[in-house]
Amino acid sequence: MRPLLAAAAPGDQKGELAVNFLSKCPTTDLSAGTKLVKKLGDDFGTAYAHYLLVLNLAPELKKDVKETFQFTLFRWAEELDSLARVQDLFDCYEHALELFPSDEVICNSMGEHLFRMGFRDEAAAYFHKAVKLNPDFPEAKENFYRVANWVVERWHFIMLNDLKRNLLYQKAIQNAVHSGCRSVLDIGTGTGILSMFAKTAGASSVYACELSKTMYELACEVLVANGLDKEIRLFHMKSLDLEIPKHIPERVSLVVTETVDSGLFGEGIVESLIHAWEHLLLPPKPNDEQVGAKNYGRVIPAGATIWGMAVECREIRRHHRVSVKEIAGVCLPEVLEFHSPTYTPVNSDETVEPYTTEKLSRVPGGYESLTDHFQVLTVDFNNLQELKSFTTRKPSKINVPINKEGILDAIVVWFTLQLDDEHTLSTGPSEETCWEQAVYPIQGLLDYSVKSGDSVVMEISCQDCYLRLQDISLVTSDNGMDVERNFREKNSEAELCSALASLQTASKLERVRQECMLESTEIALLNNVPYHECFRTAISKVLSTLSLREQSQSMDVDSHSSELHLEKNRNKNPATPDPLYMLDVSEGFSILPLIAGRFGPVKVYSSVEKEQQQKALVLISEANEFPKETLEFWLGHLQDENMVLQRPKSDRLWSIIILDVIETSGLIQPDVMEKAAISRCLLHSGGKIFPQHVKMYGMLVESQSLVLETAVQGKDPTLGFNIAPFINQFKVPVRVFLDLSTLPYVPLSKSVELLRVDLMNPYLNNSRRDVKVQICKSGRVTGIPFWYHMHLEDDIYLDTSSESSHWKQAAVVLDEPIPVQLGDELVLSIQYHKSNVSITVKL
Repeated sequence: MRPLLAAAAPGDQKGELAVNFLSKCPTTDLSAGTKLVKKLGDDFGTAYAHYLLVLNLAPELKKDVKETFQFTLFRWAEELDSLARVQDLFDCYEHALELFPSDEVICNSMGEHLFRMGFRDEAAAYFHKAVKLNPDFPEAKENFYRVANWVVERWHFIMLNDLKRNLLYQKAIQNAVHSGCRSVLDIGTGTGILSMFAKTAGASSVYACELSKTMYELACEVLVANGLDKEIRLFHMKSLDLEIPKHIPERVSLVVTETVDSGLFGEGIVESLIHAWEHLLLPPKPNDEQVGAKNYGRVIPAGATIWGMAVECREIRRHHRVSVKEIAGVCLPEVLEFHSPTYTPVNSDETVEPYTTEKLSRVPGGYESLTDHFQVLTVDFNNLQELKSFTTRKPSKINVPINKEGILDAIVVWFTLQLDDEHTLSTGPSEETCWEQAVYPIQGLLDYSVKSGDSVVMEISCQDCYLRLQDISLVTSDNGMDVERNFREKNSEAELCSALASLQTASKLERVRQECMLESTEIALLNNVPYHECFRTAISKVLSTLSLREQSQSMDVDSHSSELHLEKNRNKNPATPDPLYMLDVSEGFSILPLIAGRFGPVKVYSSVEKEQQQKALVLISEANEFPKETLEFWLGHLQDENMVLQRPKSDRLWSIIILDVIETSGLIQPDVMEKAAISRCLLHSGGKIFPQHVKMYGMLVESQSLVLETAVQGKDPTLGFNIAPFINQFKVPVRVFLDLSTLPYVPLSKSVELLRVDLMNPYLNNSRRDVKVQICKSGRVTGIPFWYHMHLEDDIYLDTSSESSHWKQAAVVLDEPIPVQLGDELVLSIQYHKSNVSITVKL
């Protein structure tokens, strides 16, 4: 560790100045620290080192200079961060926390730096500590809630509340231990529940490993609370790093694990079990039935069967295929193809997760099966050679008959886990299960329509530890002949030949097809027709009003000087009017600048960063024959990318600034009011921020699903083990990424306006308000779902809960249900602080 105190060693004139200055200040002089900073100028590094020296020598001064010490620390930390001096930054905070170990502000700031650098587990610990020190510290609470979703993923709560799943694993483990498996290794233990099943079943030696620092520490607490911390040996490492006898004295007879995702292989179960069989497990049981159970190894789950089904689903389609050819008057060129991240071109070496996940029973609009369910493959986790073959096996092709007319949108995959000979666990879409299904969206086909008698052909592989369904094509039976309808890649050669035959230029050949990768929410946004139509109307209204105003002002000036300049300008072209300026700083891919470009002389700036997406916007602009100077990319004009909101030119202001106000998760964006305040200073007279104001709506509901997805419900679902109090430390009061249209709930009130956030007129905003809500049905209030109306004008707004919305909704989940009767009235207290909204019920 770098000794920062050395900077203020004896003989250092500034150090002596600091010591003498602060030692002479009365302890009641709260400005002493401020005066010191002024004497040392803006040299925050030196000032900070002197603070450390003085406060170590005179700790009685800590209370008096606390605020200026924090200010100096934070400014110095910003400098270190900008210089990428990461270790020095961490050392500074470590020294600061030695002086102020119970300072929630310093803890929170340390967490913010850690989170920005990608150290999520460590950031969560500091945010958690800050909240414990001050439960009413809003910034720390909001930070902790955001990071908690990363370090303890929400499926932990859903899975631990799944009583059926827990019982099946418990019974399978009991059977194995009772049959002679005396030593057990739990790979990816999570909260430690499977290890505790093994120990209470009678296993003599139980070991467990967990890679996540947060989950490892949580499991340690759980084992202590259940009196098993001396009985179960827990390692904070990957199973691939476990060694015998270094960590475990001898090979174990049973490995238990649930390191599987919705696509079965995505969490690396094949790799970890190959390593376990080769280095940690006893050999598998041979065919000789005389061999005792304690002399061979086995795995729970013993194996799995993966199933698939082709489906039509509008919701999946609108998130993975752009289905519109024209958006608010802007045409999309046919040569431009958008794909979601699950799309991997044939022959690509890039390793990406080839599927997304959905709970099909709760997909908005539902789905239609186009095939019977079919077997994709089987795997025996107790067969080492079979596991090894997955990494080398050539892709296998399967042909699945279509039995219903429709549109092919996805192949949906689930699995059946064979825990042992008696117990199986299914993740199918028709099951009541904690699991989601893996969804392989179909992209890149020339035609997606299918009819009975057609078939879908695909290749199956697992070479990179992901289950891949690739090279998908359709086969149509016409006049007794099978005709293959393939990916566009299969036709790329034909396209090139056609281009050559047409004698197209080299530049046009390069544009035979241009691909652009977008996030699924960005594709859903492009498909959101009402969104773009509302913006077109609002943008047109502002620009036309400002254009008329400028023309009127120009005519007034010309009327005074017309006689003087008539002859002079007779032979000249009319002066080109100065363009109006629009800035779109919404996140992700947006074509709003191009929609604005249709309205006369407008200079539009996009904040799109990715080169591929910039090329797509340029291609769309050229296809719509916009002047080249219409569209520019704003970040390329900035010297400091952290200062996005600036004038377009030193002598110009913006006519329109588009801000991102609502996250796709359903929450208000951080720092939106700060951005709005800066934006108001950069607007032309008559200019607008879009949206101008936002109204937040909500209602009271009863929903057991919200409860089960937010917190573990006592000891019953975990079969008597005390896990809930520990994992529930990471529960968050707001459930995000909800689809209200499919959430199982009973409305107990009508929707009411909860909050108004005005970006143009901040004096209309209230940071705190109470809202009375009338109960329209008896029940138990468990949650308050909420959504927004984003007003571009008073009469033009976007509803984030609409069917076409690319936004999801969110809900506040109450700690305890509130019984209500028809006719009751509840009061909701709404607080809005730095873009954070809190909703509490007054009883």
